[in-house]
Amino acid sequence: MHRSLAARLARVRVFGRSPVNAYLRLNGFLWSRLPARVTVSTPARAYGRFLHGLVRLSAVRRQNFGTFFFRNRPLLKLIRRLAEDREWGSTLSIAFLACSNGSELYSVLWTIRCARPDLNVVSHAVDISPDILALAREGVYSLDTPELVPARIFERMNVEEMRAMFDGNGDARVAVKAGLKEGITWHVGDAGSPGFADVLGRHDMVVANNFLCHMEPPDAERCLRNVARLVKPGGYLFVSGIDLNVRTKAAVDLGWRPVRELLEDIHDGDPSMRDYWPWSYWSVEPLDKRRADWHVRYVSAFQLGEPPATPPSARSAALVTVAR
Repeated sequence: MHRSLAARLARVRVFGRSPVNAYLRLNGFLWSRLPARVTVSTPARAYGRFLHGLVRLSAVRRQNFGTFFFRNRPLLKLIRRLAEDREWGSTLSIAFLACSNGSELYSVLWTIRCARPDLNVVSHAVDISPDILALAREGVYSLDTPELVPARIFERMNVEEMRAMFDGNGDARVAVKAGLKEGITWHVGDAGSPGFADVLGRHDMVVANNFLCHMEPPDAERCLRNVARLVKPGGYLFVSGIDLNVRTKAAVDLGWRPVRELLEDIHDGDPSMRDYWPWSYWSVEPLDKRRADWHVRYVSAFQLGEPPATPPSARSAALVTVAR
């Protein structure tokens, strides 16, 4: 009820204008002129959370396809570490939801295949937009401003990574190496659809980053709970770019186990989510260890359900294979 009232107040118009938006613009003007030592202080952070709450209530949310290769390096490091725990020569199934132009998808696959070339990686890439999915599937990108995405998607890569992942196309365009696209099945679909899990099946890893923030919180929570059905028992769900209240509630209600490894690094690992707080509804609040729930609230990776027990004989066989 309190949220509903606040949301209505945030949308009030006086002579066609929003008093809340005027208040936020004034605060944005003042905030941008404060020294960094002031904006990181405890009182300023508390006031920033209040402002961010107003932003989330008053903003018009819409899906955005903008993203980057190597968007969050600490998250890639965690995914690599979890992949390294797999048995030698086993199959790893991954679902990428709202895969957009494919930059995060290919970043994850490149990271895993560099660490564990022995794994049989089977991937499912999903997006609600047929056009953006076609761009991802083709895997050919402009070095300037790619089609459909208003962002320079290579700005977080170095020269060596560019050479390792792409072939030049000779006209200021590059193409993802053919081997990186092997084992990917492409789907046009809505992650919030009730029958979505039945179609896509269950996977060892589900990557659901940076699209739930563009939904109103009730819709985002329903979608997140639906997405969780895609994770195999003992598998991992990666979900950043979401209203933290929504993610925390779902994690606690459903008993997800937070993966706290690299927690702080991952939370701060995406500059586009960190640097626009508190003025963008999709930005994330600074980590606050004074919160009783901080060890869940700021986690972006969770293990769901109990993993199936591995028979001792299977573990021994795996060790023998590695030793050879």
